[in-house]
Amino acid sequence: MDTNSVSKLLLVLLLTVLFAGFELIHCNVSYDRKALLINGQRRVLISGSIHYPRSTPEMWEDLIQKAKHGGIDVIDTYVFWDVHEPSPGNYNFEGRYDLVRFIKTVQKLGLYANLRIGPYVCAEWNFGGIPVWLKYVPGISFRTDNGPFKDAMQGFTKKIVQMMKSEKLFQSQGGPIILSQIENEYGPESGALGGAGHAYINWAAKMAVGLDTGVPWVMCKETDAPDPVINSCNGFYCDDFSPNKPYKPSIWTESWSGWFTEFGGPVHQRPVEDLAFAVARFIQKGGTFVNYYMYHGGTNFGRSAGGPFITASYDYDAPIDEYGLIRQPKYSHLKDLHEAIKRCEHALVSSDPTITSLGTFQQAHVFSSKTGGCAAFLANYHAQSAARVTFYNRKYDLPPWSISILPDCKADVFNTAKVRVRTSKVQMIPVNLKLFSWETYDEDLSSLAESSRITAPGLLEQLNVTRDSSDYLWYITSVDISSSESFLGGGHQPSINVQSAGHGIHVFVNGQYSGSAFGAKEQRSCKFNGPVSLHAGTNKIALLSVTVGLQNVGRHYETWKTGISGPVLLQGLDHGQKDLTSNRWSYQVGLKGEAMNLVSPNGASSVDWIQESLATQSRSQLKWHKAYFNTPEGNEPLALDLGSMGKGQVWINGQSIGRYWLAYAKGDCNSCSYSGTFRPVKCQLGCGQPTQRWYHVPRSWLKPTKNLIVVFEELGGNPWKISLVKRMVHTARVHSEPDSEN
Repeated sequence: MDTNSVSKLLLVLLLTVLFAGFELIHCNVSYDRKALLINGQRRVLISGSIHYPRSTPEMWEDLIQKAKHGGIDVIDTYVFWDVHEPSPGNYNFEGRYDLVRFIKTVQKLGLYANLRIGPYVCAEWNFGGIPVWLKYVPGISFRTDNGPFKDAMQGFTKKIVQMMKSEKLFQSQGGPIILSQIENEYGPESGALGGAGHAYINWAAKMAVGLDTGVPWVMCKETDAPDPVINSCNGFYCDDFSPNKPYKPSIWTESWSGWFTEFGGPVHQRPVEDLAFAVARFIQKGGTFVNYYMYHGGTNFGRSAGGPFITASYDYDAPIDEYGLIRQPKYSHLKDLHEAIKRCEHALVSSDPTITSLGTFQQAHVFSSKTGGCAAFLANYHAQSAARVTFYNRKYDLPPWSISILPDCKADVFNTAKVRVRTSKVQMIPVNLKLFSWETYDEDLSSLAESSRITAPGLLEQLNVTRDSSDYLWYITSVDISSSESFLGGGHQPSINVQSAGHGIHVFVNGQYSGSAFGAKEQRSCKFNGPVSLHAGTNKIALLSVTVGLQNVGRHYETWKTGISGPVLLQGLDHGQKDLTSNRWSYQVGLKGEAMNLVSPNGASSVDWIQESLATQSRSQLKWHKAYFNTPEGNEPLALDLGSMGKGQVWINGQSIGRYWLAYAKGDCNSCSYSGTFRPVKCQLGCGQPTQRWYHVPRSWLKPTKNLIVVFEELGGNPWKISLVKRMVHTARVHSEPDSEN
């Protein structure tokens, strides 16, 4: 062979090697009955939910780095349709909504991603993440075999997939996304809708798979997930879950680390011992993918909270708290669990467990690999009694309701009930901060209805009028009282009765405040019945209807009503009651202060604010307040203490930190709910305290000096007592020797 031929042969071989190497970076993701396979290798994967809009871009890297340090392999997030497509065909991926930047941050830190596109997400998010404008597409019906809905859903899903593809973010392209989700918790809907539900879910699966992402798709809480889509489990426990086909792996898409909080309800906590037990039990039954919902819950900034009545805080008792600080002992105890599970990975993915009884309530699950590896999970299912068991001629002490992990079938390296880190001590430290004097502006009630372009006989549904452009809608009418008509009705002052479909009402008669009424999460509707002052002649009735986040879950929740539903009755008049329901009503969407954009630094100067001292300040309703402050030194997370306020919204430099409400926790609090085993799954705390008092202020929203705070107060709260606080957390590790077998 001549030299030239040899050179050509070497060139061909070199190119072959190079192309082979190039192909290796485009990793294949598949699955079998045991696990997800990444580049042909079965993996045990620990995932954590972090939602990009519930924090700021400046927080993302730190949050993801802490998750990685805590033993997390995968970052899970929903994709929030409503914020990305606020109007048809107009997209927003800026700031907190920069999905590509978030996924690239995950990639930068060496973790995988699970992109839960939905695009319905539930998530205690406004309208379940579906944009409100979609409700008004002709002929539409949400989440069923409906052409207009499927067209819109497919369009948005394709938009997200193509965006990820163009940035090469799927693992098949060398990116971090190893898994995607279509639809969300559809099982209950599918069963209720019958044939239309089954047709829709089959269409959704086919549509998603046809987008050719190169990674598997999942459907959570959907037992009828069509092949090749994997059905997965959500819940406090998922050890009894089995996929709908024997060749699919067991995936737990939501292991609930706590629970969300609603105004007027308790704050929920989940003991980490129970959470660790639930995860270990799922793994010992053959599960190989667990996602904590939430790992960092974050904040419902702006008007993003759904429910309704969900608080601005979405802390969720997660391992990383709302402010981005580590919560102990949950964070470290789970980190130790993850390390123990990872030491068992080879055995876990190599075999099914052999189950051996160690006693009446005790079992051993043993995994053995072909290379001789061995891992064991020793479980004590008794809720109250410890047990000493013998396993492979060694004795082990198992606390009640616990699982010990033995990565070599000998050394007990972790027990779910033995916590070695003390509980975090959280302090909210007031900052020695001077708020430059408050100025006020009264919401203008005098000109209501004068500039209204909307009038109609009868009562209109609120969302149909506002399209969710504001929480507020005025219903205005007038009633004539003749001079001969008695107002006292047998010695009693007349009253007004107003019925609302939800969520709150403020009643004004002749410009005077008469009172308010509010619903609650379990009962959205409310009724106001209170005395009013009337005079002979024309009386003006103004009802301010208030929403507190739109419904996010429920069959065809897009049809559920808000606003004044009627009847509206004047009672206690000598000539009988007057029914105002069918009157001609005028409507004003939102507040005058909103229309003038008082919340922005530029808009705040567009009206004549009144300087107010602490001594002269009035506690009237529907009042705007503004002041300025300088940023305190340090890097600790900051919050506003709104313990002196009533209900409303607050903005810092034009950014909304959410709805606030000093609703006090009542109901079934200072107690725990149980799993049927006498072990607490979730505890409710905070009776007699405000559900939420402190509201997160991201430091990235602040300037060194002259930060503008604008507050809209509905109920007459006192802004002079608002303060800025630093959130400080102190934790001490419990020093103990590792447990060993006897």
